[in-house]
Amino acid sequence: MCDHLNTHTPAALDGAFAPAEARRLAERFAWRDPPEHGSWLNMAERERSVVARQCLDRRIPDLATLRQEVRAWEEKRNAAVVKVDWQFTTADARVKLKKLYPTIELQGTTRALFTGM
Repeated sequence: MCDHLNTHTPAALDGAFAPAEARRLAERFAWRDPPEHGSWLNMAERERSVVARQCLDRRIPDLATLRQEVRAWEEKRNAAVVKVDWQFTTADARVKLKKLYPTIELQGTTRALFTGM
């Protein structure tokens, strides 16, 4: 998964590599863009950083080994019951993301369209 930095695209490889090599490299990746608005993104970025530091800090020879290493790390991390201190409340979301959550008029009262937040 990539963030929204403009260099995190297949086209960015063209500037660093010859066309054939850029195309070869781009085909190796499964390019995924995160949503533009998601309060969970910082936590996901932190967790990705932790796995990179604790598990992927060395050369891993093949995909099978990578999967095995990440699975072992994940089991250890889950056993430690690592939690995230979530501080972004529903009320905060309704204020900060007001334009993303439409309201409707019901019999003279305004209500949030998405009340399950």
